Amino acid sequence: MSVATPTSPAPRAWLALLRRHETILLLVLVAEWLFFYWAGTSTNRRGVVVGFGTLDRQFDILRHTCEIGLLALALTPVILTAGIDLSVGSLLGLCAIVFGGLWRDVGLSIPLAMALTLTCGAAAGGLNAVLITALRLPPLIVTLGTFSLFRGLAEAITRGAVTYTDFPTGFLALGQERALGLPTQAWVFAFAAVAVWLLVHRTTLGRSFRAIGFSPEGARYAGLPVNRRLAFVYILAGFIAAVAAVIYTARLGQAKADAGLGYELFAITAVVLGGTSIFGGAGSVHGTLLGVAAIAVLKNGLASLPIVIRLNAAEELSGVLTGALLLVALTASVIPRIVSRLRPRPAPPVSVP
Repeated sequence: MSVATPTSPAPRAWLALLRRHETILLLVLVAEWLFFYWAGTSTNRRGVVVGFGTLDRQFDILRHTCEIGLLALALTPVILTAGIDLSVGSLLGLCAIVFGGLWRDVGLSIPLAMALTLTCGAAAGGLNAVLITALRLPPLIVTLGTFSLFRGLAEAITRGAVTYTDFPTGFLALGQERALGLPTQAWVFAFAAVAVWLLVHRTTLGRSFRAIGFSPEGARYAGLPVNRRLAFVYILAGFIAAVAAVIYTARLGQAKADAGLGYELFAITAVVLGGTSIFGGAGSVHGTLLGVAAIAVLKNGLASLPIVIRLNAAEELSGVLTGALLLVALTASVIPRIVSRLRPRPAPPVSVP
């Protein structure tokens, strides 16, 4: 019987698995959760456990993470193609206003208002797609412009003061009640996660995203319809942002122009933290999900720490740490390239006559 040596296939496979970005992030997530469970959980005078470790707190994490998680799922195919979409947070706010206006001002039913809102989101994503593919403008510049455009439209429609409220109880259940023991929106997020995972990892369409991100010109020479693929990912991002807007409205019970403010930063951070290269061509949906979970635990865990509660600085601190995480993730994606360039190349063999 042969004994496995350090160079045998099985140990090498385990070592490669442990070195994967997703595995390291999973271990960090577990350590993060355990820290906040220890530091943010306490027992009150009645002997009841309060803080981060309670089941209700975990359900709250699921509820508050759904919209950012959906935006991160939407951005994963976009960033895989070496693109970016800074407008998803603003589009969430615009779609929330459109939904509220269609229901209250126009008098449409909730299902019809939802369907038209999803159409509006896809159309807004289509605007990004046309400007990027037809006019060949940089995605960063295009989506920076639509970032302001969509938020400005939301402010103009509401004049910065109108808030849509008093939605039907049946609709509010989508964001405030539970189904089969979990928050209702968690099932929507799970369905979206499975759908995007299958798209990216189990279809030729999804594999083409990596090819385009790695080398757009090479993908064109290989016969891939690059412009159509790019248009698809931006339209999909707009559609999913509209889904997030509906869930956001159901969770808060109101639609206002500042909905989703700053969500694009958290979504991009989750995608990059999950291992998707900002330069395109590499990444995974399950890595994005781990990135979303890490940010969600960080934000909610900070709010349960006694010292943060006393200082009333949870929002500010979570913003600072999220920005720091984004910088660390971006730096980590660049370091391998720098190291490969600095690594001395072996000298070519010298032929002896």
